[in-house]
Amino acid sequence: MPAALSLRHFLLALAVIAVWGTNFVVIKVALGHLPPLLFAALRFTLALVPAIFFLPRPAVHLGNLALYGVLIGVGQFGLLYVAMNGHISPGIASLVVQVQVFFTIGLSMRLTGERVRAFQWFALLLATAGIATIGLHTDGSTTLPGLALVLLAALSWAGGNIAAKQGQATNMLAYVVWSSAFAVPPLFALSLALEGWDSMSAGIRNADIVTWGAVAWQAWGNTLFGYAAWGWLLARHPAATITPMALLVPVFGMSASALWLAEPLPGWKLMAAALVMGGLAVNLLWPRIRSSMS
Repeated sequence: MPAALSLRHFLLALAVIAVWGTNFVVIKVALGHLPPLLFAALRFTLALVPAIFFLPRPAVHLGNLALYGVLIGVGQFGLLYVAMNGHISPGIASLVVQVQVFFTIGLSMRLTGERVRAFQWFALLLATAGIATIGLHTDGSTTLPGLALVLLAALSWAGGNIAAKQGQATNMLAYVVWSSAFAVPPLFALSLALEGWDSMSAGIRNADIVTWGAVAWQAWGNTLFGYAAWGWLLARHPAATITPMALLVPVFGMSASALWLAEPLPGWKLMAAALVMGGLAVNLLWPRIRSSMS
């Protein structure tokens, strides 16, 4: 059985999860002034500079860094921000994007030829039922296009996970920072092409200190602190001890959205959350439970 976390390490892990979960409310705040693709470009610019001047380039092929940067910067966060710009609520987005776990498993198995095991099919069935529940209850705050965009963001996140695994970087923080150099140019280009210079300049002019604080929190709190602290914990504890705490991200995301943005939590949302998180829990915890029983 994995060793228990000390109180100090548990609180650090909980702080990372709280940052990652409540981050969806922070995204919504910034989108009040900034176009989504410009917001993503600014977020990765701040993640890149000045950190790149203090962190050595990881010993990873440039093509791998570029792939990760585009998948995470443009694919995951670019699509997520577009979806959250009026197409899906922060709480539901924080839940749906977690299906990246299943996309990651699927991509990994396709590359390795490994077969899906019975408990993974059951876990996927639970999560799919949760996503279907959301799809059947779309309203003004959550739409089918928004749901589709977040699912594509989750798929991009999964692709980024595979790229990171293949890159085998020893310093994940440096890997994330240097890969941001490949996310920034396409995000600015897409913002200019799709959102337009007038919208970009208006967003910059209208952004207040709260908006810039949200951008900085995305770059420094969510990315730099989150990855650095999570990597530090993973280096000191078995993955089976740390990774189950990630199940709390949607809990923080939906709770923060309800408390700060007054997002309603009707029964169907709670049912969808229970199904998706149940699927994630089965996938993550069943091998551990089974090994403890044998």
